[in-house]
Amino acid sequence: MIRKLPRIYAFGGVLVFIALCFSCGSTKNAIYFSDLDSSRVKQIPATEFHEPLIQTDDILSITVQTIDPSASLPVNQTGNQPSANASAVTGAISGFLVDKNGYVELPMLGMIKVAGLNTMDAKEAVRAKAVKYYKNPTIQLRFANFKVTVLGEVAKPASYIVPNEKVSILDAISLAGDLTIYGKRQNIMLIRDYGTWKDVIRLDLGSSSLMASPYFYLKQNDVIYVEPNKAKVAANNAPKNQFITIILAVATLIVTAVRL
Repeated sequence: MIRKLPRIYAFGGVLVFIALCFSCGSTKNAIYFSDLDSSRVKQIPATEFHEPLIQTDDILSITVQTIDPSASLPVNQTGNQPSANASAVTGAISGFLVDKNGYVELPMLGMIKVAGLNTMDAKEAVRAKAVKYYKNPTIQLRFANFKVTVLGEVAKPASYIVPNEKVSILDAISLAGDLTIYGKRQNIMLIRDYGTWKDVIRLDLGSSSLMASPYFYLKQNDVIYVEPNKAKVAANNAPKNQFITIILAVATLIVTAVRL
């Protein structure tokens, strides 16, 4: 029995080494849209984009422009215009809050119902009020808090304010600095909040069918979570595996010394 022990421990060490080697994912798993053939063009039906609707608690950037800027100054809120570039949420967002009844309150123009409208229709609703006070006003209206959150195995996990409404899951991942080498590209989790319930969707970045998915374009307050792959799990377990390997090696030396 004593003569067999070194072989057993050595065999155990080999198994640990093999497990570590095979824990790493294949190159294919790290490629986006790996099912596309590089030798030809593939046409994929694009998913239809639906403009997001304004909801209660949204914050809108609203500006009324006239020939005389000083005339519309009372209506426009200082610092109302959001940045033209996407940015991580770092503080309070300026703009007009949509109240629980779906209205925004603008100086001079009063209460305007905007909930349930897209930004184009909401802009016309503001214009209908503004023409009572100004001649040929130009209305600028956009979301000031179109926010998407990217968590998990990405370079820069955070909540991001996006300046435009047509935002795809690829745009959001790009804002977060792309997935790390430990991100599981075949099982991205998308969480969408509908108020009284949440949808949880699984998306595969390795499949070109993602571009035809109804969830390819994001809505405000969507959350994207990138799970760690097996390589990350193996990396986290590396110290433990190294400790086991050392114990096996020491045990092998002890048993060998006893035999001698």
